[in-house]
Amino acid sequence: MYRRVRIDGARYFFTVALSDRRRADLIDQIDLLREAYQATAAEQPFSTDAIVVLPDHIHAVWTLPPGDADFSNRWRKIKARFSHAIGERRQRSMSKVAKRECGIWQRRFWEHAIRDDHDWRMHVRYCWGNPVKHGYVERAADWPYSSIHRDIRMGRVEPEWAGSVPEGEFGE
Repeated sequence: MYRRVRIDGARYFFTVALSDRRRADLIDQIDLLREAYQATAAEQPFSTDAIVVLPDHIHAVWTLPPGDADFSNRWRKIKARFSHAIGERRQRSMSKVAKRECGIWQRRFWEHAIRDDHDWRMHVRYCWGNPVKHGYVERAADWPYSSIHRDIRMGRVEPEWAGSVPEGEFGE
């Protein structure tokens, strides 16, 4: 059995990936992903502290509401809504067929319960800097699918921030 740490009202870092890491569905279909994400957040609220969408995976830092630790159901809904909106099935294992999965996403995702403010800052910066790490852009602010733009507007980070990524385990 797979066990996850569940802490009511906690902050978490996530890595959620496509099943086929060679595909670019997440940015090719960014509007569908945004709709799925927003519909889920409206139905089961949470705060997005940071997020970056890359072609084949997402990194996000969330804060859940007090008394709520149900991040798994939120990700299940986001993934299902996005998959339904795309409307196609991919090559699937017998297990995915049996569970009526369409084969777009990896079944599991990485989660990390944020321990303290330093840990939170490291994971937020990891989200911002991930497009630089993967070589998509030279500066984090040049990547269009990132919450860094919101955070620049709010004065949380300088527009010139280059995107140095902290060392550590981030579920890549």
